[in-house]
Amino acid sequence: MTAPSPSLAARTTVDPSGRLAFPGGFLWGAATASYQIEGAAAEGGRTPSIWDVFSRTPGKVHAGDTGDVATDHYHRYREDVALMSELGLQAYRFSLSWSRIQPTGRGPAVEQGLDFYRRLVDELLAAGIQPVATLYHWDLPQELEDAGGWPVRETAERFGEYAAIAAAALGDRVKFWTTLNEPWCSAFLGYGSGVHAPGRTDPADALRAAHHLNLGHGRAVAALRAGLPADARISVTLNLHQVRPLTDGAADRDAARRIDAVGNRVFTGPILDGGYPADLRADTAHLVDWDDLVRPGDEATVAAPIDVLGINYYTPTLVSAPAADERPAPGEAARNDAHGASDHSPWPGAEHIVFHLPPGEVTAMNWAVDPTGLYDLITDVSRRHPRLPLMITENGAAYEDTVTPDGEVHDPQRIDYVHRHLAAVHRAIADGADVRGYFLWSLLDNFEWSYGYSRRFGAVYVDYPTQRRIPKDSARWYARSVRENAIPPVRDLT
Repeated sequence: MTAPSPSLAARTTVDPSGRLAFPGGFLWGAATASYQIEGAAAEGGRTPSIWDVFSRTPGKVHAGDTGDVATDHYHRYREDVALMSELGLQAYRFSLSWSRIQPTGRGPAVEQGLDFYRRLVDELLAAGIQPVATLYHWDLPQELEDAGGWPVRETAERFGEYAAIAAAALGDRVKFWTTLNEPWCSAFLGYGSGVHAPGRTDPADALRAAHHLNLGHGRAVAALRAGLPADARISVTLNLHQVRPLTDGAADRDAARRIDAVGNRVFTGPILDGGYPADLRADTAHLVDWDDLVRPGDEATVAAPIDVLGINYYTPTLVSAPAADERPAPGEAARNDAHGASDHSPWPGAEHIVFHLPPGEVTAMNWAVDPTGLYDLITDVSRRHPRLPLMITENGAAYEDTVTPDGEVHDPQRIDYVHRHLAAVHRAIADGADVRGYFLWSLLDNFEWSYGYSRRFGAVYVDYPTQRRIPKDSARWYARSVRENAIPPVRDLT
């Protein structure tokens, strides 16, 4: 990855036409995840992941949808790389399927699984597109879940071994690696609220999972450092919550503090600051014994230096304390959250906090559109960690896309969303933040987790019955931004 010079702000400009120009070397890409696009669920030695099992569980996923076929990327990757090339993408962020590479989560790799990723990486490099590999995007091998999953320590050890396998197979060609994608979702939606795989609902296990994901990240960093060339870059991607109190009152500010602790600092604390924050431990001491959970040396392992921090952002988080006479019933706060309906909260130690939908426009996910949240998030992280380069590794929006009679997909809302959020990134860079690139979520419409195929995030429309790909207007608009290393003025949104 080419790093921009330290003087980012000096190279961030607004030209006379109104374009917002980004620094030279700014990396433009798009992102996907293995279970959401690959399909071929039982081919090449792949065995079930937790998402295969979860999606087959009645009532867990919209319309009973599964990722068995998804967008058939396993068979159509050459077509998809050609699309990326047509759009001028400089980088492609994808994830490896652990159960495709190491079906039981233990032992030797399946070469057929590794060969798929070798072919994909070779195709990307031949097209001049930088591969950016994520080791884990939520699809734990089911056999490891049957042995206890992320709440048990062994899973972190197995993850380090898996990272070493991936580095040995692909490290000669892949120079940019991410250990975990959004471990908050893996821990707290998977083991707390149960709206994601594996669908468990134990707040103590959610906290244990968070620690073992952190530990797995540390083990993976060590394995990658040992197995990759010196010029490789290692990151972790966090879906940091831009938490805002509903009012400036002490109770609402404490509500925001609690959500920040279990939503953000449960990961940034040990990864970036060397340890779990004291207030998080105090808030959750009734659920776990932190002194027993965190063994000597764990925090040093987790705090292994990274080269870049990936940030995923879609919408801000607005919270308040409940009124004295209206404490939420179990699950009520979770249903007001942006992370899916459940009778169980994904916020251990903060179950009573009330979530509010900010005013204004929303996406098809019912998420508020607010690019100031991205600006505030970037500048806050930059202030806390001024020497750590940042990358926007996911940002995008779902809308109700349809194909016109002439075969086009017009999505002006998505163009507007991306334009405004890229403008927020530009502003943050101009104000001194070291942001190295932006990855649009997502390249393709795909399996949107518990929403199945009912939500479309892609810049490229997928007609699922035929697997036909149709670049939307937003894809062409984004291609222009990539080509010019700038976002067009507002008057050129279409």
